[in-house]
Amino acid sequence: MTDALVPARDDHLISIVLASALLRAALERLDGCGLPDWFLGAGAVAQTVWNSRYGCADGYGLADLDVVYFDPDLDAEPERVAHRMVSARLAGLGVKVDVKNQARVHLWYPDSFGSRIRPYGSIQDAMSTWPTTATAVGVTMHRGVVTAYSAFGFSDLFAGIVRANRVQVPRAVYEEKASRWASVWPQLDVLPWEQGLGAEGTRLLRGRQGTA
Repeated sequence: MTDALVPARDDHLISIVLASALLRAALERLDGCGLPDWFLGAGAVAQTVWNSRYGCADGYGLADLDVVYFDPDLDAEPERVAHRMVSARLAGLGVKVDVKNQARVHLWYPDSFGSRIRPYGSIQDAMSTWPTTATAVGVTMHRGVVTAYSAFGFSDLFAGIVRANRVQVPRAVYEEKASRWASVWPQLDVLPWEQGLGAEGTRLLRGRQGTA
């Protein structure tokens, strides 16, 4: 796992992203948005790579655009403001938008997934817990320059391998995601939970469940 921003291998990911009219438009509209440490990440990026790999249309299978950022302000109102701002910038692209301040995830995670987690220390720390190696990825644009980050490198992403990152996500969540993706992109190589990375639940806090 890497702790710093790294360029995609041979700029391959960046070239795929910029070839996507949908993702390029999203990045250009978000450039200069003012959110700290923001990325367009997870499924939209990975699925765009899969669409390129398997000859699918741009935007095929994308359920939403995940925009994540890291702001130590844990108040809920700035996140709501960020969501409205990003939604306005991305209006008209025809895809649902989801905006999350990763510094606040530990506040709502118990209600959503039944377990407590430690607060994330950075956007990269947050990505290191995302459910699969292929989707623990993000791209950002600043002054027209695109940068890519992946918590686990890009090999699984480019190879069409779906592998669980077991340190936090419940097994049932991984299996539901993997099954849904396989129904949309049947060429994917979906690995069983047992072949995932990381010891199961090592990022979870033990003891009495907290409340958001």
